[in-house]
Amino acid sequence: MNEGQVKQQDTEDVLASRFPTAYTVLFLLIAVVAALTWVIPAGQYERVMNEEIEREVAIPGTYQLVEPSPQGFVDVMLAPTAGFYDPDSYAANAIDVALFVLFLGGFLGVVNATGAIDTGVKSVMQRLKGREIWMIPILMVLFAIGGTTYGMAEETLAFYIILIPIIIAAGYDAVTGVAIILIGSGIGVLGSTINPFATVIASNAANIPFTDGMMLRMVLLIGGLAICIAYVMRYAARVKADPSRSAVARQLEAHRQLFLSGHDDLEAVRLTMTQKIVLVIFALTFVVMIWGVSSQGWWMANMGALFLGAAIVIGLVGRLGEKRLTGSFVDGARDLLGVALVVGLARGIVVIMEQGMIADTILHSAENSLGGLSELAFINLMFWIEIGMSFFVPSSSGLAVLSMPILAPLADFASVDRDLVVTAYQSANGLVNLINPTFAVVIGGLAIARVSYDRWLVFIWPLLLILSLFITLVISLGTFL
Repeated sequence: MNEGQVKQQDTEDVLASRFPTAYTVLFLLIAVVAALTWVIPAGQYERVMNEEIEREVAIPGTYQLVEPSPQGFVDVMLAPTAGFYDPDSYAANAIDVALFVLFLGGFLGVVNATGAIDTGVKSVMQRLKGREIWMIPILMVLFAIGGTTYGMAEETLAFYIILIPIIIAAGYDAVTGVAIILIGSGIGVLGSTINPFATVIASNAANIPFTDGMMLRMVLLIGGLAICIAYVMRYAARVKADPSRSAVARQLEAHRQLFLSGHDDLEAVRLTMTQKIVLVIFALTFVVMIWGVSSQGWWMANMGALFLGAAIVIGLVGRLGEKRLTGSFVDGARDLLGVALVVGLARGIVVIMEQGMIADTILHSAENSLGGLSELAFINLMFWIEIGMSFFVPSSSGLAVLSMPILAPLADFASVDRDLVVTAYQSANGLVNLINPTFAVVIGGLAIARVSYDRWLVFIWPLLLILSLFITLVISLGTFL
């Protein structure tokens, strides 16, 4: 083993956490949910196609017990595969997201091979010297706009490798980089305004215009974003002043070695014309991605094709040659292979719950527990019920289709406006998805940043408490408006 390999092994050893890996955590959750299918009775609501949202929705009052379908050892073993695609029908589950991650990794590998990102990071840091802290509010606002308008989530995985080296070179830590992206976009989803995957689908499923309750959601968005920016900026400033206060203090040097390749000096650097062109193509790729997702109905296959095409163009511009281009693409995809596997494992949890037919039973229990409550008690219990369900159904659109047709009509009996129920749902789902281990975006982002799940919890739990109190106050006040 040569010196470089020894150094890399030392880095990996430092980055290792005593907390189980994401793969172990997700596989254990698959086993736990499978065990629940032996305990929780199987049941189903009747469903009808809702033409407005083009999905089947449950019909209130139609719940009935069905033949149990407990998930056994074989089902648990099949779950990771079923997370990617249905082994019987070959229908896609999360295979499109996993492939997108691999294409993204390949694209970044090609860009890195040109040296443009490394030189670009140093150039940015020279220009921002002394003003680095202002990157945090600017970027978090931009990510929040993506979250509130079109539900930016999986797309954020593309930004971790770009942003984290800049944040670390600025004197902060990898947790700060994760927080900017994950919390920035997450608070946008929590305070969704016109997000078609949360607010619009949930409102249609609740039979109300999606504009109802808009002002209250704006309060959640602006107030929540201000809280999150202040929290992240305070943490970042503290880490820069005293690195030992970092949530990943033990891994700081290893992160620098990994993300800055040991070249964190900011001596005068100049981008070559070729590198400038590469960075322009690099930036335009993300602009086109955002345009495609927000206005052209693009999803993972389209984005994967975009990154593949951009990688080829950058390889040609950078004159990498056929062998170096393909080699860099494969190496980059290999770097994100673990993230792609995490996506399938996370989806496998949902598959087990669907096959065990316990989701509707959980929903029915929630329906029964909400009867006869006061307005204030109703909306707050609704919020916590949606929090519990979000752990099992992290998808904002999936949770909306599952819960809103059943729970929203109950608001009529409690004299609560249905738009407040929609607000409680999206707030709960957005809050949980800042830490949800069944949400591939959380586990995938942490995996790219080499931040263990337990370290993320150490960082974020005070913010979760603050946001929970803030949301509770806002939705409680909403019952009096």
